[in-house]
Amino acid sequence: MKRRDVLATGAAAFAAPSLGQAQANRVFRFKPNADATILDPVFSTAFSTRYLALMSYDTLYGLDDNLNPHPQMAAGHVVADEGRRWTITLRDGLRFHDGTPVLARDCVASIRRWGRVDVMGQLLMAVTDEISAPSDKEIVFRLKRPFPLLPNALGKSTSYIPVIMPERLIAADPTKQVTEVVGSGPFRYLANERVNGARSVWAKFDGYVPRPDGTPQFTSGPKVAHLDRVEWTIIPDAPTAAAAVISGEIDWYEDVLLDLVPLLRRDRNVVLGSYNPAGNMGILRLNHLQPPFDKPAIRRAILGAIDQSEIMTAVAGTDRSLWDTGVGVFCPNSPMASDAGMSVLTAPRDYAKVRQELAAAGYNGEKIGFLSAANFYTMSQQVDVAADQMRRAGMNVEIIPVDFGVWLQRRASRAPLDQGGWSCTTTLLPGLDLWDPTSHLALRGNGLSAWPGWPTSPQLETLRDHWVEAPDQPARQALARQIQEQALQDVAYIPTGRWKDLTAYRRNVTGMLQGMPLFYNLRKG
Repeated sequence: MKRRDVLATGAAAFAAPSLGQAQANRVFRFKPNADATILDPVFSTAFSTRYLALMSYDTLYGLDDNLNPHPQMAAGHVVADEGRRWTITLRDGLRFHDGTPVLARDCVASIRRWGRVDVMGQLLMAVTDEISAPSDKEIVFRLKRPFPLLPNALGKSTSYIPVIMPERLIAADPTKQVTEVVGSGPFRYLANERVNGARSVWAKFDGYVPRPDGTPQFTSGPKVAHLDRVEWTIIPDAPTAAAAVISGEIDWYEDVLLDLVPLLRRDRNVVLGSYNPAGNMGILRLNHLQPPFDKPAIRRAILGAIDQSEIMTAVAGTDRSLWDTGVGVFCPNSPMASDAGMSVLTAPRDYAKVRQELAAAGYNGEKIGFLSAANFYTMSQQVDVAADQMRRAGMNVEIIPVDFGVWLQRRASRAPLDQGGWSCTTTLLPGLDLWDPTSHLALRGNGLSAWPGWPTSPQLETLRDHWVEAPDQPARQALARQIQEQALQDVAYIPTGRWKDLTAYRRNVTGMLQGMPLFYNLRKG
């Protein structure tokens, strides 16, 4: 929805929405930014899929607010053979939602499957000789060389999340999408109550045993389900969502449209805040397989057309406290962020010069299909502004508006534009995902195995490996500068800025954790 459309709806938009009446305090209603159309946490980077993952599943390790790993499903671990052998022991009381116990072999199968697609997982698999389950409680990693970040890898909260699934769901074909949600987390997914495009439902899993120790932070510590039932309600119309949280018909409105902030602030029963201190990072992804962005010189030329401040104003408004420009490939909060190579994005925009560079690079007016998730506000706003900037540079841009669920499917297509493919698109990831090279999907340069866009850059791959092996923080920071310079040379993607998201929830909601929407430890009084 465009900002002007919201304002044009007038007072009628804020009439009470036709949603179900509030039920008991143990029933919690959440309006997510998008429907959870893909249920497999190692098959999608969609925000809704990772929220589903952290409700329904659990991980061997969890992260605190400072991203330090702590045992979660694991009781602990022992490191031997000079760091080349890790033995992880599962804690007692772990059960899947189907009533079966969580066994070490389930963990081994899940880790191997996750390790095929995830950045950090691939790094771990590359140094792993063998993962085995010598008993129902023990998982053993035998490594080629020490990998001290192993708990960080197995506890990562960014896509793709290394959730533990039953071996029976994945043993036959680890490359096939899992469509049955059987986790061991604090909430059970109720597939029979799902209404596509309207509702997803979870119930408290009475068989979940929280950790007996630790401090609840992000994905670590005791995960206690105080809510009996969690319902995700899909409300495409932003004013209707605002009216619903004001009336109490929903308890939490995740992605507040900025034009609605004054209205929400006037209601004393609504709290406006943010669960994501690192903010969201905008990404303009170019398709390296198809013309015209298969040509490196064209990719480099278009860097000069992208104005982060224009894009951020469209996404996050005119309040400069809510967004940042001069943003490179790492989250501004991260110690890996720098100004290396950033003049291509921060120098004054000169569209006449970009036109000349595009012509010299061989651009001949080919159509550019700009794929847009039209019902995802922050994604579509990036598309609208970036498309205009590219047109100012003389490019023949056609926006392809689709529903977010269709966007997920089409983005995976490697076909030419006239056969259902795409030339470029925008997305966003939490700042935590772009914290360092190990979690940064958009920095992979491994061709067809990379995130959609499929860049090939042996240099980026080598630099990331060096970063993992670096002896200390200064060495990692120096390598991060090189990584950013290389990423902007190859144009793995174009950073469009960082913004802070606002969320709205009822004042009787307490226990909200930081990082992303998490429903354990949440209370509704």
